[in-house]
Amino acid sequence: METINLMPPCVLTFAATDPSGGAGLQADLLALASIGCHPLSVVTAVTAQDTVGVENVVPMDADLINDQARVILEDMQVAAFKLGMLGSVENIAVIAEIVADYPDVPLLIDPILSSGRGDELANEAMQEAMIDLLFPQATLITPNSLEARRLAFSGDDTDAVEHASMDDVVQRLLSMGPEFVLVTGTHERSQQVVNNLYGSQKLLRSYPCERLPGSYHGSGCTLASAIAACLAHGLGMEEAIAEAQEYTWHSLRHAFRPGMGQYIPDRLFWAREEADDEE
Repeated sequence: METINLMPPCVLTFAATDPSGGAGLQADLLALASIGCHPLSVVTAVTAQDTVGVENVVPMDADLINDQARVILEDMQVAAFKLGMLGSVENIAVIAEIVADYPDVPLLIDPILSSGRGDELANEAMQEAMIDLLFPQATLITPNSLEARRLAFSGDDTDAVEHASMDDVVQRLLSMGPEFVLVTGTHERSQQVVNNLYGSQKLLRSYPCERLPGSYHGSGCTLASAIAACLAHGLGMEEAIAEAQEYTWHSLRHAFRPGMGQYIPDRLFWAREEADDEE
């Protein structure tokens, strides 16, 4: 009798490589697979980076971005798109054309503007391209509070950015077209980390969690990929974020420090816990 294997949902991530395995494409693949999805990938850029910072970024040619994605999309059914670091204005433009052909597939954007050390990863032109071409198509964008302010006031003077209230920031972001905005609170000075979900011009839900000590490489990538995975499994937005945040928090709690910089989330923490229980 033939065994029938249920197919896991496929999630396509557009992201840059990270040789350290902490963030970027490698983080996405680990998180998606850990939550039971089949990860598909389009390489947007190749980086030279470690757990301390990013030393170099080489964007892929936009035609190659298109070829990578189109071949996969003609072959497989995708349940969600996740966008990370995109590499160039040209790449953003071609990715916007690709996802526009699949309007029913949820589009999650983690708008990465700089590394944890502060290395610039998206210039003003790239920010404007994201806002103009991708945000109107987005189901969810997941900026941290610093990125949210920069994107909301893109092109404005720094005083406007620094003195803006978060309500004003979020209203500006929602007016750019995304259905939902999740502002992560890692960079805020608060005892707990509180991630806030906004939609329909209002706060929909807050997600508090214990603030863990240390600095983590790829926490934002992990959360955004986990949300994409949960949506691909059929959860609604609010429940998907709750499940993804729980998964991400445990990944951070089990983080390890293989290098001289930030800790790396253990996205397979559950497998090691099971192995320990068996022992």
